[in-house]
Amino acid sequence: MTSLNVPVNNPIELSAPPSLQFESVEFNPFGHRLFGPCSFKLDGPGPTLVMGPNGAGKSLMLRLAHGLLTPTEGAVSWSGASAPRQAMVFQTPILLRRSALANLRHALAVNNVPRKLRTELALEALARFGLSSCADTPARVLSGGEKQRLALARAWSLSPAVLFLDEPTSALDPAAIKAVELAVQEFHKQGTRVVMTTHDLHQARRLAGDVLFLSEGKVQEHTPADMFFRAPVSRQAQAYLNGELVA
Repeated sequence: MTSLNVPVNNPIELSAPPSLQFESVEFNPFGHRLFGPCSFKLDGPGPTLVMGPNGAGKSLMLRLAHGLLTPTEGAVSWSGASAPRQAMVFQTPILLRRSALANLRHALAVNNVPRKLRTELALEALARFGLSSCADTPARVLSGGEKQRLALARAWSLSPAVLFLDEPTSALDPAAIKAVELAVQEFHKQGTRVVMTTHDLHQARRLAGDVLFLSEGKVQEHTPADMFFRAPVSRQAQAYLNGELVA
């Protein structure tokens, strides 16, 4: 599924990506702390790869940043006067029961893109992600890799300033993984702030500009990618990179 939480009128060229800041953010539903307290700022070029063991809070962090969840304590803020245009692509794409082209046209419609532009923009996005031949194909019969690329095309058509990706390649074959990684690089090149969770160390090495490492619902380390992989500072990150079990 591609979740979009900021309406747009017309896609525009992006400048420097907006910065994201967590200030003492906690998420404690029913008094049970699942995340935080965490404070960090994403203001480098990225892409930012969010890593850590299962249950570390990676998906929660994305949902809090995207506004799908509200912090119990603390604040999530963006540079600028208002929240930027943003999209989130989930691990399992949830697509409408209609054609690939119609999925994109629908997203453009609900985000207030003028009707006369919708088909053109949708076709351009499908072409960019190698899905032109699937335009009239029902989304439900696409392969897993095609569905994920369709979700990315849907996000691309709206020119988000920020893109969150939650384990987008975890169930894909190598060819589909490569296609998604190329798409991530395209978003980054166009000026989108990309924040992506992954368990794949090789993928993180290929894509990351910086790494945000979580464990037990807290940020243990946030460093440039080369430094993280060469000389991690935290005990938890050292253990994780050594293949040890980390809580």
